[in-house]
Amino acid sequence: MTEKVENKSKNINIQTFVSGIILAIVLFYISRQNYLLFHTVAEIFSIFIACGIFMFAWNSRNMLDNDYLLFLGITFLFVGGIDLLHALAYKGMGVFPGKDANLPTQLWILGRYFESFSLLIAPILLSRKINIKFIFFSYFCVLFLLLMTIFYWQSFPVCFVEGTGLTPFKKISEYIISLILLGALIFLYQNRNRFNPKVFQLLFASILITIFAELAFTFYVNVYGLSNLVGHYFKIISYFLIYMAIIDTGLKQPYLLLFRELQQSENDLKKALSEIKTLYGIIPICSYCKKIRDDKGAWDIMEAYITEHTHAKFSHGACPECLKEQLKYLEKLK
Repeated sequence: MTEKVENKSKNINIQTFVSGIILAIVLFYISRQNYLLFHTVAEIFSIFIACGIFMFAWNSRNMLDNDYLLFLGITFLFVGGIDLLHALAYKGMGVFPGKDANLPTQLWILGRYFESFSLLIAPILLSRKINIKFIFFSYFCVLFLLLMTIFYWQSFPVCFVEGTGLTPFKKISEYIISLILLGALIFLYQNRNRFNPKVFQLLFASILITIFAELAFTFYVNVYGLSNLVGHYFKIISYFLIYMAIIDTGLKQPYLLLFRELQQSENDLKKALSEIKTLYGIIPICSYCKKIRDDKGAWDIMEAYITEHTHAKFSHGACPECLKEQLKYLEKLK
């Protein structure tokens, strides 16, 4: 049963890989036809994955060994919200009239800071439980204040200038974010024994690819450029790897563990049944001395026969009636 589940899991992984290749090709074709459409589709896809990360982490939180992945699930819910604003604010969407390419770039940097800092502090939660309400409230307050600096106070540093490209703040931020992610990668590696090997590999690869994505976003001078395209590919892959890590931890591993335990129980049970000795059928017993005749025709005392054919053992004593008779007999002898 366990082998069937594992084989099915492998088949799903192969199908996922093939689907990913097909999606990458389709997105590349769309980008050649209409880059704005590509960006919208890519961002929506990553937003769906971010929401999926939260949903699976939240619904499987009772099956998780620690709160690392639950914390990441909550994080990606907020990051997905920032990504949604980024997608709506992108140049050409027309959702925020009068805003240029600086707004989506600011939102991008905000989202990446949120993601990187969360990945950095997440290993701390491997040995402690989180206060879910506190995390939600804290993230909401911080995000609200930062969004106010972009939309209301307009005090958030400029990240993109039309005709010039990325500002020094944006480029430096991407390098800072990459360093933060590198720290998260080191902390994750130091705690690798706390994870299932496959889950650790998925998380490690996700953070590493996120670093590549950040570096790719330091080169473009046009929001429709090639490095922007590559960066979005890396972003989708990194999100999806975390999604797979949560799926593997919250769903696959518990069921595989359950099947293994059932298989082991079935094998404890079979062994026990094979060792059980039972008496059945008609047993020939002497009416006088109570000896029992075995299959070979020999007569054995009852205790010896039962001990040989079962796991029972005898402890001899005397019942009250026999004890009285024995005492009467001893009195007569006197």
